[in-house]
Amino acid sequence: MLRRRVVAHLSRLSQEVSGQHPRVPSAPARSHMASPCHGGALRPLMAAILSITFGLLAGPLAAEEPKHVDLSLLIAPEYPSTWPSFPPFQINHYRKIGPLSAYNSEILILDGNTGTQLDVPPHSVTAQDSGLPNAGRFGLAFTDKIEPWQFGGEACVIDCKDLLDATPNGRSDLVTKERIMAWEKAHRPLGPGDVVLFHSGFSDKYYKPFPEGRRYGADPVEGVTPGWPDPDPECMEYLASRKVLTLATDSTSMGPLPNLAEPTHYAGLKHGMIWTESGIGFGQLPTTGAFYCMIGPKHAGDPYSEGRAFGIVGEPLASRLNAAARAKKAVDLSVTLADDLPSSWPGRGVGNHRQPYFTIKFGMNPNIKIPFMMHMVDSHTGTHLVPPSYSLPTKGFDNQSYAPQVRGWLAEYEKKFGQRGTSDVTTEKVPLSQTCGNARVIDVRSLRGTTKKEAWPASPSITVDHLKKFEADNGKLKKGEIVVFHTNWTDDFYKPLPMGEKCQLDPLNGKSEGWPALSAEGAMYLADQGIACVATDAPTLGGVDDRQALFTYWALGSRGVVGVEFLTGVGKLKSGAYFLFAPIKVRDCHGGPGRAIALD
Repeated sequence: MLRRRVVAHLSRLSQEVSGQHPRVPSAPARSHMASPCHGGALRPLMAAILSITFGLLAGPLAAEEPKHVDLSLLIAPEYPSTWPSFPPFQINHYRKIGPLSAYNSEILILDGNTGTQLDVPPHSVTAQDSGLPNAGRFGLAFTDKIEPWQFGGEACVIDCKDLLDATPNGRSDLVTKERIMAWEKAHRPLGPGDVVLFHSGFSDKYYKPFPEGRRYGADPVEGVTPGWPDPDPECMEYLASRKVLTLATDSTSMGPLPNLAEPTHYAGLKHGMIWTESGIGFGQLPTTGAFYCMIGPKHAGDPYSEGRAFGIVGEPLASRLNAAARAKKAVDLSVTLADDLPSSWPGRGVGNHRQPYFTIKFGMNPNIKIPFMMHMVDSHTGTHLVPPSYSLPTKGFDNQSYAPQVRGWLAEYEKKFGQRGTSDVTTEKVPLSQTCGNARVIDVRSLRGTTKKEAWPASPSITVDHLKKFEADNGKLKKGEIVVFHTNWTDDFYKPLPMGEKCQLDPLNGKSEGWPALSAEGAMYLADQGIACVATDAPTLGGVDDRQALFTYWALGSRGVVGVEFLTGVGKLKSGAYFLFAPIKVRDCHGGPGRAIALD
């Protein structure tokens, strides 16, 4: 560990001396290095010496097994998952495996302040030409407009635990710029690409089921217990001067009580900052060096969003991701969610649809003069997770409770593939390490247009032969890689309705060909190669044929493979780039909207 720290320090020093390091030294350091009488002329020699020393000391460091650290609250009805004066989180298990459905799914009702959440500038900044107070150039930087590189970066953990419960009731102790400056003196200057995490331990101590859970939000706001520690406006201004654009706090809000919440928000957001609120477990990360990321559903026009925060520890992966985020080498692979987009399952015929994506407006946001927004969604809305329990019943399930048609399909499946499995792996039980990894992009666009019209509704099948052909041309698939199918479907058809009916409704009803879909045999082949996560830029991995789709999901689930569906922009994704997907962390959920990005 000591050797690794010395190597990291020498690496940063070598980059600074050679002028390549992205962080700008303080003004005195710059003038000292640039002065000929203080060694400026020796810069090439110093750089060479440091480079040689670094190389000799570093040697062939063995790669560490990366550790994906979940830093998100569990969302459940009995937890204080929402702001205390907002509507409570609700989950309705409206689709259950049995006589009426072969799948499990939920209706989720939640607003952007649910669980671990993302704030973006329009939370406090109004549109530049709005004529409203606090207008600025980031007034339209809603959750769907944030560039993907800003969601992540090098975690810089600021220890604020001494401020916890150190104030009278209803008041927050303040993180000042002096604390940040002291941290910089002890560690290194902050700069672009850093993510500052304020670690007080508030969530670790107080995020509990009700009635104890009142201590997390309602009691501090009501003034009957001390508030959470958080930065004051001057601290925000100082971080902005260091070009830090991403922050996180492990407390209920980035706003200190009782009256600095909005001034602190505006002080940072006006500079284009984004941040995580209600993180947890920040003490699991080292002070510097880990990669931090916060991603959530891509709601159009929302000033905040529920999300998933996590860290990645271990070299060389953490440094690779930090460097990519700092260099802004990132792509967003998630569809935008809006009421007029085809983001939910329409079903075949009439009355077989899932819960459509609904925006529900309530109250009034006093900062930006528009109503607050919450959303009612099916758990398989937009870019989402498919855990094994989506199609697999729990242990002890009576197969005779299936509808007759599904019982017939099951007999056929088990005769061909063996016993269908069972699972209780819901969304919150899927490790983040399973949905993150090096991408292997398999281009299946050539399959489009290969079915006969008289066979519709039908999807072209991605077979074992297609997968083996890819491996013959591009090298074997490796354990831990994320296989991503490039169909170009969403790029072509994910459009506002009614044009967007071409995305799902028309192919489901046999008016057009379906999207390329993974066969059950292909799913099992991928599992045999060690692939634990398969993704697609089509609405589903299973396609439009009900029987074939169920076979595919049974095959994936029985082998413990998860899916990520409804990506977009896969044409920009390079094989080998690091794929990151995280769904919102809802307990007992059989899907989960989220966001996918990739760093290269």
